[in-house]
Amino acid sequence: MEVGWEFRRWRDGTVLSAEDLATSCERLYGEHTYTAHRADLLDCIKLAVPDTAVRLRKRLIEVVTSVDHPVLRFDDGHVVEADVVIGADGIHSTVRQSLATATPATYSGLCAFRALVPIERTPPFARRRAHTLWIGPGRHLVHYPISAGKYVNLVAFCPAGDYSVESWSATATLEEFLTEFEDWDPRLRHLIQSAGTPGRWALLDRPPLRCWTYGTVTLLGDAAHPMFPFYAQGAAQAIEDAATLAGCLADEPADPAHALRRYEKLRIPRTTKMQQVSRARSHINHLPDGPEQQARDKAFTNDDPLAASGWIYAHDPEAMAPPP
Repeated sequence: MEVGWEFRRWRDGTVLSAEDLATSCERLYGEHTYTAHRADLLDCIKLAVPDTAVRLRKRLIEVVTSVDHPVLRFDDGHVVEADVVIGADGIHSTVRQSLATATPATYSGLCAFRALVPIERTPPFARRRAHTLWIGPGRHLVHYPISAGKYVNLVAFCPAGDYSVESWSATATLEEFLTEFEDWDPRLRHLIQSAGTPGRWALLDRPPLRCWTYGTVTLLGDAAHPMFPFYAQGAAQAIEDAATLAGCLADEPADPAHALRRYEKLRIPRTTKMQQVSRARSHINHLPDGPEQQARDKAFTNDDPLAASGWIYAHDPEAMAPPP
């Protein structure tokens, strides 16, 4: 589904910036842009992996790296000695804990609400093929259709108060969600009311790692560089990691330890920058009304956010990893 992109003001929906992504991305980066439900994207990736290569219902509890080959211990008592271990086990990564002194996460003071709303229950303005981002004091909200128009994805970021549960399965009430946007544009409240039980999770902050490889053990995705979702780059950076890592291992199959160090060297500067700008975006999106907010809105009107983010979207991980 080809889409547009727009920023709107919180109180009345005034459009601050709009772009036709269907033509702009092809002009700037030589590619179309599409919106996909994450589950659909994972199904597509899974088609490239033989079923025999994936073993489910296994929970890793420990990685031992003080031996010639890393050893994996699972909660069912199973022990595996591996040539290479890639910890792609998410923000609560067990593999990450084995590689470095655990740096405790800090509380960001923000939380996220998320809902998938059947398209027939949403107001007409939310059905347009556009990524729409509403920004206002202390909060912002994003919505766009996915799954060929079957659903509208709805994500909002708000002050968390004393809420600190970081879990994809935790939920909130619709009333809690609505309360956060009590004074916002009535159309937006109508959209929130069309949602069912929303998910809710706290955003915890983790500083960038200086290294994420030890011997033949390395990290990928959120396990390596968890970031705030304000640039929607978490999954994208994990896919870039995978492309870079695959190239490095293919170039040096006889020396995986060196291949992993090269992968880390190629990726850490970019993912560190991505973590830093994602963290800073919460301040920019959540400015209270006033001179700084007015300057930001004027910049939205005069600048091209898509072109300004060229360092993100024009990146080719395969071109950035020439053979050693």
